[in-house]
Amino acid sequence: MPRPFSDHARGVFVSVDGPSGAGKSTIVHHLAQLLVADGEDVHVTAEPSGGPIGMLCRELTETITGHALACLYAADRYHHLEVEVRPSIQAGRVVISDRYIPSALVMQRFDGIDPAFLWHLNAEADRPDLAVILEADPEVISERLRERGPHNRFQLTPGSSHAEVDFYRQATELLIHAGFDVLRVDCNQRPPEQSAALIRDRLMTSLPAERREEIHDPRGGAGPATLTTAGHQG
Repeated sequence: MPRPFSDHARGVFVSVDGPSGAGKSTIVHHLAQLLVADGEDVHVTAEPSGGPIGMLCRELTETITGHALACLYAADRYHHLEVEVRPSIQAGRVVISDRYIPSALVMQRFDGIDPAFLWHLNAEADRPDLAVILEADPEVISERLRERGPHNRFQLTPGSSHAEVDFYRQATELLIHAGFDVLRVDCNQRPPEQSAALIRDRLMTSLPAERREEIHDPRGGAGPATLTTAGHQG
């Protein structure tokens, strides 16, 4: 089972996942801006990461399939945690990851990988303080994908939107059963700004009281809040 990390860190880790076309990158952008306005130092990242293994993932996604690709993505996740996510959390930042474990439980399903294998492959990855799952009807995201065009081979699979929505539903149930703090956000009609505000409000209620007080404190000369970005969003 992925393990909690924030128990011994000063920062906060939030993951945002959901079907292609649900609006992840836009919502992550608005969420980061809201948190910076609250006085938080925010680090936005993504998976695949911007590191060497993440670059290899993006390069080989179209040609490598199945267990090999799943293991490559997992290698990127563990390296991403080690060199970017954990140091940012330890520095007291709010880390927002555009895709994380939930996407790992979904995308390789298109290659026929058993969910149990994917779960065990990610068993040592740090558990986010809040796992946000964006939800949208297959017809809605299919139309969005038609307008923007596919980003990878998974989106070219016939019926991919319906399958991806179902895979995310199964992944969400698995995460909840495993004790993850999961927030499901309906993105069918809600504007991205409202979805981001909903996530921000839930994040506040999920944090310990002392952390909430820090966020609402006017920083007492600590300097302006910062926003840093790394990795590949999409």
